Amino acid sequence: MDLNSIREERRKWLTWKNIVPYQKAIKALPAYDNLEVKFGDRVEIQIADLSEPDMVQIEQTARLMLPWRKGPFQINDLFIDSEWQSQIKYNLLKPHFDLKDKIVGDIGCNNGYYLFRMLTHKPKKLIGFDPSAIYYSQFQFIDHFIQSEIVYELLGVEHVEFYEHKFDVLFCLGVLYHRADPVGMLKSLFKGLNKGGELILDTFMIDGEEEICLTPKERYSKIPNIYFVPTINALKNWCYRAGFEMVEVLETMVTESNEQRKTEWIETQSLEDFLDPNDPGKTVEGYPAPKRVYIKAIKS
Repeated sequence: MDLNSIREERRKWLTWKNIVPYQKAIKALPAYDNLEVKFGDRVEIQIADLSEPDMVQIEQTARLMLPWRKGPFQINDLFIDSEWQSQIKYNLLKPHFDLKDKIVGDIGCNNGYYLFRMLTHKPKKLIGFDPSAIYYSQFQFIDHFIQSEIVYELLGVEHVEFYEHKFDVLFCLGVLYHRADPVGMLKSLFKGLNKGGELILDTFMIDGEEEICLTPKERYSKIPNIYFVPTINALKNWCYRAGFEMVEVLETMVTESNEQRKTEWIETQSLEDFLDPNDPGKTVEGYPAPKRVYIKAIKS
């Protein structure tokens, strides 16, 4: 697979009519040297002696790029209150990985919130994969201030096994259920790992001991591209069929409104709109409400 040709073609996405305003706004931002970055629950950027006109420009640029799904971020007094409180997932997973001096990839990295948080773990290299020009622009906006060495690729999971090098750790959070061939996707991730490499993954799940999965007819929680929602045992079997030798369940958690909710930074529907108003234990379609399983799979 010729990744450079794919990269060249996808860079043209940044010239699309709806993306050009983002790119122009980012390029128009001044350079800021006197700033401090904190990678806590909020990725926080504090710029000293920031003028009011510059603050207005920063906020206008951020609001231009709605919706902000992952975060939160803060730039001086500007709080980008993302739909997902992504620190909940990150803090849940943090005790289960060691990234120091590792080559790390984040598949479906969105605007890079998790990648920015991972900088504190001193990895050897950080690469994000996401074929979205909007999310890439959000990453560029935040990284304009941070000036990290994170590599953001406008590539998808199908390109990981053909990447220029293998990975020690791959994160794949909230992607598997969007794929019509989950075992094929897991095989691609397996091939992208070094020997002894780790995959940290989360996906929707249903309860039960059987090795089965829910296959929504049209939509699940109003989302059209949800193909399979497995039991934990079915998910383990997918991983084993993909080649992984060991699968560890790290946590299961029901998605609640403290983690995903509507804010002024998305201006679209969110979790409360996806659930049955008379029974929050079900989606509007009558399926079990969203619940996630977090696993670590190891390539021996």
